[in-house]
Amino acid sequence: MTALSDEVLGRVGNTPLVALESLSGGSEYRAKLEGHNPFGSVKDRAAYWMIRDGEERGLLTRGKSIIIEPTSGNTGIALTGIANLLGYSVEIVIPEKVSSETKEIIRKLGAKVFETSDDLCPKVGAGTDQSIALATSIASSRPDTYYSPNQYANEANFRGHYEGTGPEIWRQTGGKVTHFFTGVGTGGTITGIGAFLKEQNPDVKIIGCQPQQDHLIQGWRNFDESAKPDLFLKRENVVDDWVSVSNAEAFSLVREVYERDGLLVSPSSAAVYACMKKHSVPDGSCVVGMFADDGRKFRSVYAEQNVMTESEFDACASQARHVSVLAY
Repeated sequence: MTALSDEVLGRVGNTPLVALESLSGGSEYRAKLEGHNPFGSVKDRAAYWMIRDGEERGLLTRGKSIIIEPTSGNTGIALTGIANLLGYSVEIVIPEKVSSETKEIIRKLGAKVFETSDDLCPKVGAGTDQSIALATSIASSRPDTYYSPNQYANEANFRGHYEGTGPEIWRQTGGKVTHFFTGVGTGGTITGIGAFLKEQNPDVKIIGCQPQQDHLIQGWRNFDESAKPDLFLKRENVVDDWVSVSNAEAFSLVREVYERDGLLVSPSSAAVYACMKKHSVPDGSCVVGMFADDGRKFRSVYAEQNVMTESEFDACASQARHVSVLAY
């Protein structure tokens, strides 16, 4: 590996935890800004841990193995960026509905991309998900070459948060965190962080954020229309409560978060903000929300949803606070 590779991979994790002044009053509200990972999202953590795990178990050989994975966006970016630094080729299977910016980034980073007509958030279950079925078919045809990390069942996904993100949040809040909010895709984030925080303080409340059916929140899952992933099922009892959020609620708050907190957020981050805003907590609480990525990949989506015009988006992007330097 080069010095540049070491520098980029060294920036996975240890992301900022910033105050949300718009929500703080009787309680303290903070956002965990995962867009500061080198490839722009919380999925950098899972990708890095899954690749390292594959190497340690002898399933990956640098310069030979091809990594293939179904994804609704951020995992594809993270896997492609990190795998390339470590000497692997990548093939990504992705739903057509994913933002054009996301697919462009994955291609720019060097992955071969297959698009399917899947729903935005891939369903997990026999015969229900084209992305997973296609990736599995390709991988099984050449098991000596292809390796699929399978983020939906890979324990390394959980461990990345149990050993990484959870301890960061505990340390950054000085052990004061009382409530943690996040959306659920594979379940690795909510179960990894939730399990760690509850080991430190069993009274910490873990709140899952769930989108409406037929939703537009890239990377999230609605369990009324999609089966629970194996990784989530193993530890689903870590979740204390659920808050539902509609597309309209999430997209309507993108501009509010920018105007009041100076953050240009993604749809999923706006959805977490919406859930934090409407879920009641006792005064004196310390509330942390997982902002899985920022809004820079969603210029076209926000124009389509009448959140802001492309010129308004560009102005916000140039003036937003806490903007990270990405590795692409």
